[in-house]
Amino acid sequence: MIDDIDSQLIEIFQQGLPVVSRPYALIGQQLNLSEDEVILRLTRLKQQGLVKRLGVVVNHRRMGYKANAMVVFDVPNHLADQIGGHISQFGFVNLCYQRPRHGEKWPYNLYCMIHGKNREKVLQQLDYLIESCGLAQFSREILFSRKCFKQRGAFYQVCTKQEKVLSNG
Repeated sequence: MIDDIDSQLIEIFQQGLPVVSRPYALIGQQLNLSEDEVILRLTRLKQQGLVKRLGVVVNHRRMGYKANAMVVFDVPNHLADQIGGHISQFGFVNLCYQRPRHGEKWPYNLYCMIHGKNREKVLQQLDYLIESCGLAQFSREILFSRKCFKQRGAFYQVCTKQEKVLSNG
């Protein structure tokens, strides 16, 4: 069960964390709570499964990163973890994960994302990655983003006590 303060806390979090050195303290000020109380409440909401996760949504384009490439590789399944581990060590690789293949039309099973300010730099980084990890022998595709879709965090519908009483009769 959540109280009114939990509801307000969830509402604030849906708007995004303030970009300050101590965001939980600032949120606490809005709710007349200490920084520790905000953290404890969020921890409890997460443990109860009422908040699934806390994370960051970064708008790369606003930060000048307009050359965003998803690189997909067709590597042997038994090597995917090892190769993925190597790829993920490079600072310019933002994501690296394995997915199932989808027949001959989509034989790729290892994905990595590289965000860059220009296409040439991303391609240079990719060449370095391929050479350093010995990936030249594997089929791959480079998929540069052409469109940016809306990015936002999770949305939770929060019911007040009064709404719960009204809906339960």
